[in-house]
Amino acid sequence: MQKRKLGNGKLEVSAMGLGCMGLSHGYGPAMDTQQAISLIRGAFDRGITFFDTAEVYGPLINEAVVGEALAPFRDQVVIATKFGFTFGDDGKQQILNSRPEHIRWAVEGSLKRLKTDVIDLLYQHRVDPEVPIEDVAGTVRELIAVGKVKYFGLSEAGAATVRRAHAVQPVTALQSEYSLWWREPEKEILPTLEELGIGFVPFSPLGKGFLTGAIKETAAFGDDDFRSKVPRFSQEALKANQGLVQMLGQIAAQKAITPAQVALTWLLAQKPWIVPIPGTTKPHRLEENLGAANIELSPEDVTLIEEALSQIQVVGNRYPASLQTRVGR
Repeated sequence: MQKRKLGNGKLEVSAMGLGCMGLSHGYGPAMDTQQAISLIRGAFDRGITFFDTAEVYGPLINEAVVGEALAPFRDQVVIATKFGFTFGDDGKQQILNSRPEHIRWAVEGSLKRLKTDVIDLLYQHRVDPEVPIEDVAGTVRELIAVGKVKYFGLSEAGAATVRRAHAVQPVTALQSEYSLWWREPEKEILPTLEELGIGFVPFSPLGKGFLTGAIKETAAFGDDDFRSKVPRFSQEALKANQGLVQMLGQIAAQKAITPAQVALTWLLAQKPWIVPIPGTTKPHRLEENLGAANIELSPEDVTLIEEALSQIQVVGNRYPASLQTRVGR
């Protein structure tokens, strides 16, 4: 697989990473541990060197699975994880916490679960309005100085926050949602990142599964599936957004590829410093996603997609109101 550098920094990763959250969090019951380990190792065997996790996924379980899976070839991969939450009495409620002492505590836990002595890329998972971003960046800078972290990242941060953090400790990557059905980053985020030389890591590049065409308008999601709370996955929105899937299907048929591959190759074509991290629990979907890294869209192809998209209005918010306040700060 081809490699890409995240921004102007030295961090080089596979052109596509693996988002590991869904193996144990967010989309129903956790995957069997050995099957999850097998899938992660299968991704490595096929050229993926960039793996994304977080302490909140599970919580804590996902880091342990990723650490176990990657231990045999730890020096050949880049592991990204995240801090930024404490948990309620039930062990699941997510409470924002980016106080410096908590960051240091969280990193020690992540290092143990990941079976490593250094975190390659450490993100603040969500901006904490109670803690100045300068204090967060300064704490990560200290962790980099003592060798516990290599690179600093932010997740779902606004452009102004990225600038403030970058002035204290260079930000290597910003992780946020970006796809054919969520293009908000194009307004402020992408120009800011290009100016500052920061890489971009889109999560949910397949619209949490919707852009694959596998989710029909009658789909229902269980209480343990995050999508059951997302307005964009209500049956009304799913029905209204089928036009986007149909458009992707038509373009995919013309190119003799799949709708998911159209969505991923479109992302890869946007900027050379964009590295999407699609996640899956299915080996055949992993193969499909990886195939996108070997497909190139011509400028004419990109123009065709852009023109088709301009005719479609996506319906539904991407987060419920309770979570929307945590993004773009």
